[in-house]
Amino acid sequence: MKLNLKSAVLIALLMGSASVFTASIPDEGMFPLSELSRAGLKKAGLKINEKDIYNPGQIGLVDALVQVSGCSGSFVSPNGLIITNHHCAFSAVQLASTPANNYLENGFVASSQEKEIEAKGLTIRITDSYEDVSTRILNAVANISDPIERINTITKLRQDIAREAEAKDPSIKAEVSEMFIGKSYVLFRYKTIEDVRLVYIPRQDIGEFGGETDNWVWPRHTGDFSFLRAYVAPDGKPAKYSKDNIPYQPKKHLKVNPKGVEENDFVFILGYPGRTFRHRPAQFIAYQQQFLLPYVSELYDFQNQQMALAGKNDKATELALATRIKRNANVMKNYRGKLKGLRNIDLITTKKKEDQELANFITSKPELKSKYGNLMQDIDAHYQLVFSDALRELWFNNLYTGIRTMHVASLINSFKKAVANHKSDSERQQFFDLNIANVKKQLDAVYESYNVTADKAIAARMFADAMALTGHHRIQTIQKKNFADATQAVSYIEQTINESKLNSADGLYASVLKDAKSLLNYSDEALKIQLQLNEEYTTYREELKRREGVLNRLMGDYVAVKEVFQAKNFIPDANSTLRLTYGNIKGYSPADATYMAPFTTVKGLLEKGNSGDPEFKYPQPIQEAWLAKNFGPYTRKGTDDVPVNILYNMDTTGGNSGSPIMNAYGELIGVNFDRSYDATINDFAWNESYSRSIGVDIRYVLWIADKIDNAQFIIKEMGI
Repeated sequence: MKLNLKSAVLIALLMGSASVFTASIPDEGMFPLSELSRAGLKKAGLKINEKDIYNPGQIGLVDALVQVSGCSGSFVSPNGLIITNHHCAFSAVQLASTPANNYLENGFVASSQEKEIEAKGLTIRITDSYEDVSTRILNAVANISDPIERINTITKLRQDIAREAEAKDPSIKAEVSEMFIGKSYVLFRYKTIEDVRLVYIPRQDIGEFGGETDNWVWPRHTGDFSFLRAYVAPDGKPAKYSKDNIPYQPKKHLKVNPKGVEENDFVFILGYPGRTFRHRPAQFIAYQQQFLLPYVSELYDFQNQQMALAGKNDKATELALATRIKRNANVMKNYRGKLKGLRNIDLITTKKKEDQELANFITSKPELKSKYGNLMQDIDAHYQLVFSDALRELWFNNLYTGIRTMHVASLINSFKKAVANHKSDSERQQFFDLNIANVKKQLDAVYESYNVTADKAIAARMFADAMALTGHHRIQTIQKKNFADATQAVSYIEQTINESKLNSADGLYASVLKDAKSLLNYSDEALKIQLQLNEEYTTYREELKRREGVLNRLMGDYVAVKEVFQAKNFIPDANSTLRLTYGNIKGYSPADATYMAPFTTVKGLLEKGNSGDPEFKYPQPIQEAWLAKNFGPYTRKGTDDVPVNILYNMDTTGGNSGSPIMNAYGELIGVNFDRSYDATINDFAWNESYSRSIGVDIRYVLWIADKIDNAQFIIKEMGI
């Protein structure tokens, strides 16, 4: 469809708030619920009515969807049973594990509700409703030219709107999500369930089969599934963990189809994809490729090496660091896949060409030139500033997640300052007593994955890196120490951590956090350097906020005029709100003379296991059941084997982990958990030829539950 000039100009002038996304079907799609009517689902192969998926005010498939912390999941029984990924429950399983009861390694099966255990750290969110609030927000900043005032106003108004919604309905948690940066905003209302329990977790050599070797890789043979249960108070309201709580009864739960799917079958996913950045200019991609992706992947690689060494001969330390290592490794491989993809398709060059065509279009239309004439130059000027000190920002962004002693120092210094603000000793002690439990809770979360040996090594690396920075990238606090070289800087931070009472939770709690007086009297070099770094970053953060305000306005204009240029509205980038994507079970050719079929089997799993690689170790009962042809009803039609993983051309990203894969009738046939290595670039660009996602076939889930783990109660509860 093409627009004449009059129509194009009218759209350009009225595009300030895009509360409705109406256009032809795009080449990609993480569709918001409001856009299902234009997704072309029936034409693509959907057999149920679109309103069976989502119909405001009525119960639909979306009511079976949940957000499990940073993942997705779905209800599969009327008693709050949830299926998601093994890696989504990983942290909770790790926290429940001890060397004596290693659920991470051996799995966990609760044959009755009484035996289910708390999934610490996991919460469940259910989308209740949503409402476009773009007009209210954009009208409030229409006449604001100062970037900091603009972004502060938007931030405050988003918070105010959320608070208003929560005041009207205290049972919900509200958030205003930015759908298009600087252009459209939607209020989402969520129900939150705080009591989540582990029900059935497969053992690690099933749920993590292939480890990091197979992560982001196809063919895959991973049983990446877990079952949880949501609990509420006896009156049906959300409540913290309690033995008195009862299973939550969802409005809707998914029907499981044990027959699975075949090649080319239509499938769709509902879930909470995290973040994509497809509507950004060439300079944004250059920032990713030149700075963020290589910096973070290299730093995380080093961190994991140090944490692995720390836990090598100590099972308790290995368990404590397991979640942190896993998260780092996942990000690291993802970022390296993105780097490979960006270079392979030369996305920067493609984006530059698109941006130049857009600039020419703006210049050619007087009406657009008067409004957007400086847009592309302003975008370039913004990113040149970003590039000038990008490494400084990245260093600060990773300071507290990398050097955990600095994170502890930050919490102690903040508490210390709050206590000191009170005038008398009695007031200080009273404030201390009222808040110490919450402070210790925050500290406990840090110390759960803290190891002093690893922390010193990571700190040494980061301080050595800081010494190598030049120009505007430099960390001024470290430069002012006047270290002779990186070796001296390394010695300084290692000694600082060694001599600090912050390097041990027991020591900190017994002495420094004994009472208000002990806290105020304690000081060491770790606390001092954290304060100095924080002072520098606080000043720098104001500049970053100013840039955010500039970018907010620029990207709002960029998307608005680009929609006019391309004569269509875009699907907004993913932002952890509920979306639908669809496609087909489909293989692909990642390289010349190579075709990847869309199903893997138990036979392939055993073949990998024969390699001798410890990451491909599998439970012996799997081989025994396969040799005995003990497949039950879980084989794929036309084969004498159980399908393990499936491949499809749906548009997914981080956050879609655990999303239910459904067939044309809305029945559960698998659980999404990954993408192929080539598809890690999905966050920046999607293409049907190489974008493939990976899920665990429901037939493998059922076979493992039935024939390997004796968890038949799960199958019975799901009504199979």
